[in-house]
Amino acid sequence: MTPHVAFLARSLDVGGAEVQLATLARRLHEGGAFSVSVHTLYDGGALVSPLSQAGIPVVSAGKRGRWDAGGWLVRLVRGVRARNPDILHSYLGPPNVLAAVLRPLLRPRKLFWGLRASEMDLAAYDWSWRAVTGAERLLSRVPDAIVVNSEAGRETAVRAGMPAGRLHVVANGIDVERFRPDRRLGASLRGIWLRGAQGPLIGIVARLDPMKDHGTFLRAAQAFAARHPEARFVCVGGGDAASLRTESESLRLGDRVTWAGAVSDMPAAWNALDLATLTSAFGEGFPNALGEAVACGLPAVATDVGDSAKVLDDPACIVPPRNATALAAAWEKALAAPEAERQQRAAAARDRLAARYSVAAMIERTAALYRAALEEGPGEAGVGARAS
Repeated sequence: MTPHVAFLARSLDVGGAEVQLATLARRLHEGGAFSVSVHTLYDGGALVSPLSQAGIPVVSAGKRGRWDAGGWLVRLVRGVRARNPDILHSYLGPPNVLAAVLRPLLRPRKLFWGLRASEMDLAAYDWSWRAVTGAERLLSRVPDAIVVNSEAGRETAVRAGMPAGRLHVVANGIDVERFRPDRRLGASLRGIWLRGAQGPLIGIVARLDPMKDHGTFLRAAQAFAARHPEARFVCVGGGDAASLRTESESLRLGDRVTWAGAVSDMPAAWNALDLATLTSAFGEGFPNALGEAVACGLPAVATDVGDSAKVLDDPACIVPPRNATALAAAWEKALAAPEAERQQRAAAARDRLAARYSVAAMIERTAALYRAALEEGPGEAGVGARAS
């Protein structure tokens, strides 16, 4: 009988973890070796439609908010148990905690957790983040395996006291067929974002969250624009931009910065840019944004947080976090190279990315962990014991 994998996430809004979950679910479903369902705490999200169209059941518990005391927990338990999962694979803090606490009711044969971040600065968030992080540490021996998407994330988890033997690194997979160099795709957005200027156009693709440190991006933009007044900058990603807009105005960036919000056609967005950047100050695991940018043939510069240095594999493209001066200097150096040299370096970077971080490798590594777990007896944790 085909083993069933039930995924559990907070929602299916677009985010790095959610995109990877959806990719994994679709590819496992298409491969036929596993049947799949996806369960969420909250309704809706842009990723529901492609999963449903692929024939994957998406079941929401209908949670209405943080303090919802309604019947969503009962609906969650019923929805998961109806699938009788061989593997329950939860993603991120709240779902991980719920899966561990409710394991006796959910009754999966094996429980997997998904961790997606490295060292977090919890002081930047409210008390609920600290509570969930503490609960994850206390409950970390409940799952049979913990899948981490970065080496930095694994090191953080080990330092936090999580069982090293159950921690497995499975890097994210970047779809190099979807994300490819094609400037025609980005022509329309490029025109909108440049607003008649000559460029270059430098972009950050990241939700508006403290860990992404858009303030450093804005200060670097100010320094760069002082030397290159025709440069333009774009921030792509959802969230409340009010305070960042105020900071941008205080830096006198004016219409040099575009706040694009969430963009549904990300291959077009990447192909509109001349350079991609990521300014995370903490918390980054495997940065999907950098992988997608490299796959689209872009030069990229990032802060040395999480596995960014491994993804870019070029010390000249890595700067210390919270250092706007170093960031602007790295942008200048990356864009100063002759066009032929830039294209050659971009092609080589894309080839390395495709070899190291393919979707196929991510799927096969995860499926192998599932198979190993299911070969064990009910009380064994041999997957963890054999982890590398």
